[in-house]
Amino acid sequence: MKQTYIVDGVRTPIGKFKGTLAAVRTDDLAAMTIAKLMEKNSDVDPSAIDDVILGCANQAGEDNRNVARMAALLAELPWSVPGETVNRLCASGMSAVIHAHRAIMAGDGDLFIAGGVENMSRGPYVMSKPQTAYGTDSKMYDSSFGWRFVNPKMKELYGTHAMGETAENLVEQFGISREDQDAFALWSQQKAARAQERGRFRLETFAVEIPQRKKDPIVFVEDEFMKPNTTLEALGGLRAAFKKEGSVTAGNSSGLNDGAVALLMASGEAVEQHGLKPLARVVSSAVAGVEPRIMGIGPVEASKKALAKAGLLLDNMDIIELNEAFAAQVLACTRELGLADSDERINPNGGAIALGHPLGVTGGRILHSAALELQETGKKYALVSMCIGVGQGYATILERA
Repeated sequence: MKQTYIVDGVRTPIGKFKGTLAAVRTDDLAAMTIAKLMEKNSDVDPSAIDDVILGCANQAGEDNRNVARMAALLAELPWSVPGETVNRLCASGMSAVIHAHRAIMAGDGDLFIAGGVENMSRGPYVMSKPQTAYGTDSKMYDSSFGWRFVNPKMKELYGTHAMGETAENLVEQFGISREDQDAFALWSQQKAARAQERGRFRLETFAVEIPQRKKDPIVFVEDEFMKPNTTLEALGGLRAAFKKEGSVTAGNSSGLNDGAVALLMASGEAVEQHGLKPLARVVSSAVAGVEPRIMGIGPVEASKKALAKAGLLLDNMDIIELNEAFAAQVLACTRELGLADSDERINPNGGAIALGHPLGVTGGRILHSAALELQETGKKYALVSMCIGVGQGYATILERA
């Protein structure tokens, strides 16, 4: 069976909601990222790419009708290069990467572009049609985030908890204090700030030029969601966002964000043929279902399954990237896995609480970041995992190449 390698990757800086990237069409955001990846790997003939697979969680606006194919064409890849868009909500980007991994393992190709795109600022309003010719039962939703067009049976069986409410459910079930959540959020901000100061994110990002009418273009070069000067006192002063007398706040949660990421994936044969220098090998992956009302615990079971497939233990992991949808969710997972809250292996360069969480992007971002970190530190294994809305978890294990 063929081996799969992450060869390279690139992402936009992450934009805040209604921030700098709000002016960029979603398909253009994906296209410029694909184009930059190919520019970085100019020795690879674009016509050799077997498929472009992107994750996207919305797909209700400019990302509709297979944004991966649209982006590949807009990036001026040959029209012979196909494209596919996948949706596993928060893990769409990771699903895209693993789709490419499985295709390589199965012998369906040797070179893939995989990643994701999300411009949550540009999520459109969507409205249902009435059920009868002159009905008045149309409903309008903001598609940027949350439930829409819910099946009444789904609501009856499982509820339709907002993501923040699922975090509050974990707080209650696992006894997670507000103080511990805020401490973790501060730690994420501090790690991300240090990483930015030393130029670590320049290994991941490229400068995005945004044309302006009658002015020079805006050049967007740094993640803009971060709050490096926050303090425990400031975090402690924020109100609960999802539940009266709750403890999940805007400060200990990830945000609504914009961005795109693209990774070059290759088989061992393609690595040799094209003279590529891979970052990491994909060892194993696993996805698991959990109760939707506590969707944030999903990484626990997924991680256990991925470790078992690889024949490895959590103690073998040198880097643990666990997406920070909410501080409460991360703490529930790490404690269930037997990790200390302050285990230095966890998100060494900060996570989504600091950087942001553009849904279709994050899975690809943290896989690329983990692969880079393995190379930077000379360490061997990374466990990369994330929770998923409606009750799932995804995990992938990487080995330094």
